[in-house]
Amino acid sequence: MLALTAAAQAHQTLNRPIDPTQRAIVFNPTYDQLWAPIYGPSHPYARDGIAQGMRNHKLGFVEDAAIDSFIFDEQYNTFQRYGYAADPSASVGYNYVGDLEALKQNDGISVYNLPHQEQKRRRVDSKKETEQDEGGEEVDHAEVENPATDTWLAKNKKSPWAGKKEGLQEELTEEQKKYAEEYAKKKGEERAGPSEKGEVVADKSTFHGKEERDYQGRSWIAPPKDVKASNDHCYIPKRLVHTWSGHTKGVSAIRFFPKHGHLILSAGMDTKVKIWDVFNSGKCMRTYMGHSKAVRDISFCNDGTKFLTAGYDKNIKYWDTETGKVISTFSTGKIPYVVKLNPDDDKQNILLAGMSDKKIVQWDMNTGQITQEYDQHLGAVNTITFVDDNRRFVTSSDDKSLRVWEFGIPVVIKYISEPHMHSMPSIALHPNTNWLAAQSLDNQILIYSTRERFQLNKKKRFAGHIAAGYACQVNFSPDGRFVMSGDGEGRCWFWDWKSCKVFRTLKCHEGVCIGCEWHPLEQSKVATCGWDGLIKYW
Repeated sequence: MLALTAAAQAHQTLNRPIDPTQRAIVFNPTYDQLWAPIYGPSHPYARDGIAQGMRNHKLGFVEDAAIDSFIFDEQYNTFQRYGYAADPSASVGYNYVGDLEALKQNDGISVYNLPHQEQKRRRVDSKKETEQDEGGEEVDHAEVENPATDTWLAKNKKSPWAGKKEGLQEELTEEQKKYAEEYAKKKGEERAGPSEKGEVVADKSTFHGKEERDYQGRSWIAPPKDVKASNDHCYIPKRLVHTWSGHTKGVSAIRFFPKHGHLILSAGMDTKVKIWDVFNSGKCMRTYMGHSKAVRDISFCNDGTKFLTAGYDKNIKYWDTETGKVISTFSTGKIPYVVKLNPDDDKQNILLAGMSDKKIVQWDMNTGQITQEYDQHLGAVNTITFVDDNRRFVTSSDDKSLRVWEFGIPVVIKYISEPHMHSMPSIALHPNTNWLAAQSLDNQILIYSTRERFQLNKKKRFAGHIAAGYACQVNFSPDGRFVMSGDGEGRCWFWDWKSCKVFRTLKCHEGVCIGCEWHPLEQSKVATCGWDGLIKYW
């Protein structure tokens, strides 16, 4: 008896539905029990009697009906056509709902199982219509039926939907024509190649010296053999040595010939780039004319035989210093604000340009292709400075931030932006490569470390000059003992690197003193340029 009772209880346990109020189940329920619908009038955890997890509809829980979609469509369309359909709630056999008279009349057919006679009748009717359309010619029905015959092809080549389209507009209105022309023109401009984006100017160059080669056949750009650094100690200049005048408008940048400094290159707002002799005659040696607007930036390659110019005409040009020929021209259709070649000797074909559209664009000059775009800044890019053995470079921008990039990888590895920071339009690398000096537009020069963390050195800060609003160049003496910068009132300032005190100021120009460069070999000589169109040697 006990055994029977236990068996009966077990059977009940296995078959009864699970009580939803139970917190724990002390037996292994079957699949059917777990998935059985909830019994009882209400569920204890929900206002309308359904647990939140059971809802699949805004009115509660809707169970899937086990009706095949084809069967549903068949019954639905039959009901629409004839007025009757099978009753889905009928548990046994077929019950029908709807118009039972029509059901008897049609012998219970659905739209999908038309009787054979009906189908044949429809086919014959449609054929007759087609034959009448063709002009009432006599046609052999056997041929019409056979797909291998020409008659069948002729009848069936036209799709049943190939009716005549009505309401097609033949002519465009004047307004539509005008819009179409404008759209085509705009599309054409977008497709235009990069070379067509900048303004096209004929490249010219004039040599002003006596001869391009001397009696020994040496080129005019060859450095003198006897020039060496006389000592390692730099001194602050005191007086004016020479003035180069030849630009008709302001001078925006100057660069000494790399390593030797026997020539100085200048970029003018009169669209011209000039190169001047430093050691001998002090005259203009060559003028390079290839831009239609002011030249913004210039940059020599490592050996000085070639240089880059960036102009407001949206062109970047790569020149041969000696012959004055343009080797190649690059443009993205935006204004380049800074141009730089990769300083590694084996990467001298790679050009980086900071553009007005917030991008730094990298070209391979051998192929003329853009190989990378560094696109993270939120304002026009002002400077590019290579650090860490040229594996990385630092860029500054109008968005008042500094960003450090791994060369070749367009992901910022360090982003420096503080609420107190201002835009930094000029950055220089200290000769020992451990520090960056950044001209901040709140009239001070800030020093950042180039080691891993790129931290601001709070102990070093150079101030006193008024540079706000001008991209005055900042620079170091070759021995790293002095920092110098132009300012908005035409002065050139010198600070001592160790003590951060002002060492000397020189009144150099009328108007802004925008650029200053220390001679690479002659320790106490400095060149400055200004918006008065003069370049002065001190």
